[in-house]
Amino acid sequence: MLRDLPPRSVDPNLLVGTETLDDAGVYRIAEGTAIVQTLDFFPPLVDDPFTFGQIAAANSLSDIYAMNANPLTVMNIVGFPDDELPMSVLAAILSGAADRVNAAGAVTLGGHSVRDSEIKFGLSVTGIVDPKDILTNASAHAGDVLVLTKPLGTGFVTTAAKRGECPSEILAAAIKSMITLNAVGRDAFRAAGGARSVTDVTGYGLAGHAAEMAEGSKTTIELDVSAVPIIAGSERLAIPRFATRASGTNRSFLTDRMTISASAERSSRLPFVFDAQTSGGLLIAVAAESAERLIDELKARNANAAAIVGRVVERRDATAIAIV
Repeated sequence: MLRDLPPRSVDPNLLVGTETLDDAGVYRIAEGTAIVQTLDFFPPLVDDPFTFGQIAAANSLSDIYAMNANPLTVMNIVGFPDDELPMSVLAAILSGAADRVNAAGAVTLGGHSVRDSEIKFGLSVTGIVDPKDILTNASAHAGDVLVLTKPLGTGFVTTAAKRGECPSEILAAAIKSMITLNAVGRDAFRAAGGARSVTDVTGYGLAGHAAEMAEGSKTTIELDVSAVPIIAGSERLAIPRFATRASGTNRSFLTDRMTISASAERSSRLPFVFDAQTSGGLLIAVAAESAERLIDELKARNANAAAIVGRVVERRDATAIAIV
């Protein structure tokens, strides 16, 4: 759809636009200073409104961290059925979001609300970065190693929870991961000497976002399905009954650009690479010699996961993703 829009104005200060499907837009406002902007919102994934606000805020802030930036300000985006639910529910959502915004060191400026038949909530976020420090999803090099900072499975877990069929300890583990700010991953790769390319794993799943990195970098990415970290206990929930619609569309969208080995097809973890994530981790492409230091830095910060899940190789014709 974006390809059919009129071409953007030629502006040398627009540093990152839509061309590589990156996590946020970046615009230079002064020498040594650029703003990073993103926006996201969605319906509730969990019943508790405070927790939902935390998840939505952490998810929106994630794009700023994926660009190696610092969040500055946020604005709330609200759709709420005030004629059906008490305003105390919205107050709890806003309070949960404020908790994560404050933890990020950002400031809430305000927002906008509309009456809606379904709750929807999220944030627009503005961050700041020195243009020379920007990291995108389009700069991975052949030979790089891929590190993931959160386990997969939030789609399966939250769907099962909505149906009352998710054990409480598995849901708690998923929530813990979703409310964790991806500042953990950003700070870890900074301490490890930097990264080559970064994206966060959200609605398109690990395979989809890795494919965007591969296409933008003109490389092929190999994902090791056996190395993919998953939320503890969630393997039992990776069944068709708990699969979101996105799980199927994420896989079908990649059909012409993806290969899957016979052993990967048999793996019980294969569904997780297509599972749509909410507030997922950072997928970090780092030089091979820096990978172990990055893993150590993530563990030192108690990251939800610190796993080498694949590698970047030279482009193989039309293949963006090879799952082995």
